[in-house]
Amino acid sequence: MNARIEDYALIGDEQTAALVGLDGSIDWLCLPRFDSGACFARLLGDEDNGHWRIAPKGADVCTRRAYRPDTLVLDTEWETAEGTLRVTDLMPQRERAPDVVRIVEGVSGRVTVRSTLRLRFDYGSIVPWMRRSNGHRVAVAGPDSVWLRTEPHVRIWGEDFGTHAEFTVGEGERVAFVLTWHPSHEPRPPLIDPYAALSTSVRDWRRWTNRCRYEGPYRDAVVRSLLTLKALTYRPTGGIVAAATTSLPEELGGVRNWDYRYCWLRDSTLTLGALLSAGYKQEAEAWRDWLLRAVAGDPADLQIMYGLAGERRLPEWELPWLAGMAGSRPVRVGNGAVDQLQLDVYGEVMDSLELARAAGLSTKPHMWSLQCALMKFLESAWRQPDEGLWEVRGGRRQFVHSKVMVWVAADRAVRTLERHPELTGDLAAWRAMRDEVHAEVCERGYDPRRNTFTQYYGSRELDASALLIPRFGFLPPDDPRVIGTVDAIRADLGHDGLVRRYDTDAVGVDGMPGGEGAFLACSFWLADALHMTGRPDEARELFEELVGLTNDVGLLAEEYDAVAGCQLGNYPQAFSHIALVNSALTLFGDEPVVGAGDCRDGHGAG
Repeated sequence: MNARIEDYALIGDEQTAALVGLDGSIDWLCLPRFDSGACFARLLGDEDNGHWRIAPKGADVCTRRAYRPDTLVLDTEWETAEGTLRVTDLMPQRERAPDVVRIVEGVSGRVTVRSTLRLRFDYGSIVPWMRRSNGHRVAVAGPDSVWLRTEPHVRIWGEDFGTHAEFTVGEGERVAFVLTWHPSHEPRPPLIDPYAALSTSVRDWRRWTNRCRYEGPYRDAVVRSLLTLKALTYRPTGGIVAAATTSLPEELGGVRNWDYRYCWLRDSTLTLGALLSAGYKQEAEAWRDWLLRAVAGDPADLQIMYGLAGERRLPEWELPWLAGMAGSRPVRVGNGAVDQLQLDVYGEVMDSLELARAAGLSTKPHMWSLQCALMKFLESAWRQPDEGLWEVRGGRRQFVHSKVMVWVAADRAVRTLERHPELTGDLAAWRAMRDEVHAEVCERGYDPRRNTFTQYYGSRELDASALLIPRFGFLPPDDPRVIGTVDAIRADLGHDGLVRRYDTDAVGVDGMPGGEGAFLACSFWLADALHMTGRPDEARELFEELVGLTNDVGLLAEEYDAVAGCQLGNYPQAFSHIALVNSALTLFGDEPVVGAGDCRDGHGAG
């Protein structure tokens, strides 16, 4: 099977996740965490890099598949000449060890089933030693140990460096496989009951989704996006990874392949707003607390991303033994952009913490002192060029979005002091800084001839991040400069209704060869901007088109190739699903989106 990105469904336990293909093969799984080495890496290589397929013998792709409503439990069915077979996949929330549960069930007739398991630790590079133990199969290599068992017992044998099983199931008969990881130096963890785990998982996921307070159009798409966001949360710390994968290509056959299994500050405000608006205060507070821990320290050392627990060192290296999806090399682990300067993250942090305070999240005694330290640094640093929101590798520039977010930082500091006079801070200096930044952006980052904000000072290039100007309150939506910017971005960066981040052909901007697809989050931002600028019908039409790009189980990657008709980039992408939720709330919600910017007292009128 020549798999596409959208051929995969996601299962997870809020500490890691697996991707299950249309052919019933788990082709990606990192254990025990999102950022651990993969034990199934067929997604980025071939079968010998690790996978686990369960399907009717001789069958290809499934007939149909779907999540059980309001859960992350996946049912995949095949209709064959022998009968109909269902495989149910899930990863129960763990007490200690991660488990993958696969329940094979006969729906009709009598079907012969084949299971092929190839474990390959360290991203498909290490073949483990396999042995039998008390009727189970045990795979060990270095620090990793995996146990495979079935219930009831079926015959399992080794062949071609794989572990195989073949059996038949009739209507109503079930066979459960359980794959359990643990450190190889520790005893095997307690066995779970796979059928009880299924029942508990369905109940727990539905109990969680019942808390969603959005009741507008496209509620199923919103709930699926929120479930995906929940699945990408590392529950022990509250951190949310950008995606479950590394190196899925932004251009098939290209080199724009990055590791997204980390937590980005750029997502913080939009994530927090989506969670709060949808009714998930507990998750919003966990994300806010992760943010506070991650950014603690010298403000000059603020990073754009961190590890799941706030780790700072994320060195980037390549895996030459993996061919990459569709030959897209190199396959990278780690992310060198961690060392970039991106001034916009200071605005994201300040906006998130002001939003958290305004939403009534529990306060932390050190939160305001941290914000004051960030502002003190930014007062002297904001004039510097940086790499910008999109982590370009073509050198630093005076990016307009970065300066807008500097304005956001100063504005939120001022707002906080105005609303909380018991706090202390340099109100006069921050007001002056806010006004200076605003005036500079409007003078140097705006092209009056074309009536649009540009990508960076003095350029003619455009950037879709300017669509966020009204959301963050830098200018009101009815300002002619905002309307002009929306129209210019739509015309110059639009493609079949979707929006690219910027022109990748612009000389020297991003420093990478090749191109990329339309950026789905930016396309949702366009829908929001159209709505805010008085074009609700066009906004809804675009939103409906974007929701139509989700795959058969409601998932979105980072980008979309309108020519090839396929998804691109890491998957599923938190940024895309956050944008979907926020757009639904903006276009159809009964209440204003939490965190949507405003222009209080005319400070954003410029």
